[in-house]
Amino acid sequence: MKPPASEERRGGPGSAASSEPAATPAEPRSAAPADRAAPATSGVSGTSGRPSGGPRALGLRLDVRNLSLLGVLAALIVVGGITKPDQFLDTNNLQLVLTQASVIGVVTVGMTFVITSGGIDLSVGAIVALSSVWATTLATQEFGFAGILFTAVLVGLGCGLVNGVLIAYGGMVPFIATLAMLASARGLALMITDGKTQIVEVQSVLDLGVPDSYVLGIPPLVLVFAAVTVAGWLILNRTTFGRRTVAVGGNPEAARLAGIDVRRQRLYLYLFSGLCCGIAAFLLIILAGSGQNTNGNLYELDAIAAAIIGGTLLSGGRGTIVGSVLGVLVFTTITNIFALNNLQSDVQQIAKGAIIVAAVLVQRRTLRNGEA
Repeated sequence: MKPPASEERRGGPGSAASSEPAATPAEPRSAAPADRAAPATSGVSGTSGRPSGGPRALGLRLDVRNLSLLGVLAALIVVGGITKPDQFLDTNNLQLVLTQASVIGVVTVGMTFVITSGGIDLSVGAIVALSSVWATTLATQEFGFAGILFTAVLVGLGCGLVNGVLIAYGGMVPFIATLAMLASARGLALMITDGKTQIVEVQSVLDLGVPDSYVLGIPPLVLVFAAVTVAGWLILNRTTFGRRTVAVGGNPEAARLAGIDVRRQRLYLYLFSGLCCGIAAFLLIILAGSGQNTNGNLYELDAIAAAIIGGTLLSGGRGTIVGSVLGVLVFTTITNIFALNNLQSDVQQIAKGAIIVAAVLVQRRTLRNGEA
């Protein structure tokens, strides 16, 4: 007999991943999303539904995915070392690869949360552009380092808030809402700059991009990326917020019955994505020393692709920060190798597209075999 709804909600908002479905094996519909949410506490998502051995098996499969990405990354390093040994393996080039990966990597962390919840954010590149140009106007630069950083983060949060309100409380489809934000943010960025590059004149900001600011040979941008990655991993895998995110992506209705405010959770997720875009915009300002309305071009493609090949499920309910970061490193390394070998950018895009298709096909086959 199905227990009353009050008993289903008795576990509270943080219990969707554990107590609710496990106690009622006769309710398969409620069990499915919670089973997906449960592994989030241990760094993996999805389960075979068996009461024992599931998390360990899933952990093994997740390790295999990450090891596969590490293998691809190692193969790319070998290719780069063979084709351009003097240039690719140079310390300055490796630092450049990590620095470039830092900007899109921070965006990808936020994108991973959104996709895990069953959503999508097509506006991340435009938000980065708008944040970077708004933070580099002459009026903003008068407030120095703090003014630029605060403005970039605030603009990112503002755009994330608009996306979240439209999707969570306005009932708009994430694809449409974020597509509208993409167009609006790009247009506003163009209006602010009038098509011109805004040069940064705050020396304390520019100093973060020079080798003298490196810590033990590591650029400050890479350290920020590492901090965001660690924070994202902890939030997704070790907090109630992360469990709620996975539960909402696995089955929003079951999450609601478990006591989770699904709309508020989605609002927070797009706010978090906007925050990551604001941080990435500040890193891009340091890297480029300027703000342009063309900044962040195709970041949405790179972020989504990195999350997908890393193991985050497009339909929601499963996400991995480690896999997403490895995906970013794979794409950044590919771009660097292509650039060093003077290959055209269209070839790079074709290669990225092929990798995305392959990753989606692998996911579909995995789901069919009941392994996801």
